[in-house]
Amino acid sequence: MTQTFDSIRNDILKHNFVPIYLLMGEESYFIDELTDLLEKNVLTETEKDFNMQIFYGVDSDVKAIISTARRYPMMADHQLIIVKEAQELDHFEVLDSYAKNPMPTTVLVLNYKHGSVDKRKSVVKSIDKTGIIFESKKLYENQIPAFIKSFFQQKSIGIEEKAAQMLTDFVGNDLSRLVQELQKLEIALPENQKRITSEVVEKNVGVSKDFNNYELLRAVAEKNIFLANRIVNYFDKNPKDNPIMVTISVLFGYFSNLLECYWLSNKSEQNVMNALNLRSSFMARDYMSGLKNYGVNKVMDIISLLRTYDAKSKGIDNVSATHGDLLKELIYKIMH
Repeated sequence: MTQTFDSIRNDILKHNFVPIYLLMGEESYFIDELTDLLEKNVLTETEKDFNMQIFYGVDSDVKAIISTARRYPMMADHQLIIVKEAQELDHFEVLDSYAKNPMPTTVLVLNYKHGSVDKRKSVVKSIDKTGIIFESKKLYENQIPAFIKSFFQQKSIGIEEKAAQMLTDFVGNDLSRLVQELQKLEIALPENQKRITSEVVEKNVGVSKDFNNYELLRAVAEKNIFLANRIVNYFDKNPKDNPIMVTISVLFGYFSNLLECYWLSNKSEQNVMNALNLRSSFMARDYMSGLKNYGVNKVMDIISLLRTYDAKSKGIDNVSATHGDLLKELIYKIMH
């Protein structure tokens, strides 16, 4: 059966195991997390000596994996078999014969990364009946602040909305890299402090709390030309930490969402939050400013501008302008 990350995680922590886990998809982070969780919970450290086996798809034989899976555990309730990089396994579909009648004392974990097994295949249908299938999908950038918040909640740590957005803009949806930054912040917190602020992010991650994409977006939404120019000038002097492609992506996401707001019959803050699936009025504030300061025709022009300058930043119809020059020009055209 197909389940969510949280439901599988909770069952593993309760020691409710199934014979087969097919963990597949584009996002490696969730696959690795569930695998690590199974490795920590299925067996004790003493039991692992005789009852845990790790295979690697690139140099493993399916028949050898099946033969191992059919063994009984030694002095333990289960044996654990982990097949890493299962997408490299030749004749993956041969596992169907085992999946139809798996050993109840074996926990077989199949890590199938960078893609998914065709769900029409018999082996997937068999695993769906006797085990668990988890499809690990890449998160969209607008889902990252919620992921950050959840990560810290599990550790009884809070985080400011602004701090979460700063991290999102700085790292994007690369979860493995993001988690490294979150762990860094967790370690950096003083013992008596249980909240991540924008100052903590600035000090430990290296992104400015005053000069970042979040603050630029807010300045643009509010038509604060002076502040927007200050931030763009800062970006021009620190191009490595503030790549134009990220800035354009952030602005494109904002104005695309803003365009949706114009078709709402009721443009109240709550209605905007519901329509855009925003989690707080703090996040809705920029859209309320945008509705006030930009007309629908201007927003459509801006979206077209963003596409043009994205192309120019990649060298299309641009011979000599630097990324800093392009961004200054873009922001001027957006706000005038």
